[in-house]
Amino acid sequence: VQLEESGGGLVQAGGSLRLSCAASGINFDDSAVGWFRQVSGKEREGVACIESSNGRVKYLDSVKGRFTISLDSSKTTVFLHMNSLSPEDTAVYYCASDYLEPCPVLPYTGGDPYYGMDYWGEGTLVTVSN
Repeated sequence: VQLEESGGGLVQAGGSLRLSCAASGINFDDSAVGWFRQVSGKEREGVACIESSNGRVKYLDSVKGRFTISLDSSKTTVFLHMNSLSPEDTAVYYCASDYLEPCPVLPYTGGDPYYGMDYWGEGTLVTVSN
């Protein structure tokens, strides 16, 4: 099983990026699929999550209206469309999936640094410059 993120890079403040996460070995049927980000020295935070069975989505308050999570029709790739980026969005972004579970509450207070998710990607770096 592998989740592979792509699409990160350097962008100016106010710009946009689209991150992709492709699954191999599994698909995202009946799963919660989320995007998380982490800045060095800080805890990983959940940014957005989608439940593939019903399309329910959750967003961290600070990204609502700017980020959009979506799944492709084959449910093997999840996207994160990020608009109006600011330097505070600079982080390594990870995707993760959890089979037969709902999305975690965001912001997460469960205490598990891996949010109870089954599979994680290696991450892609997003850098937003002033």
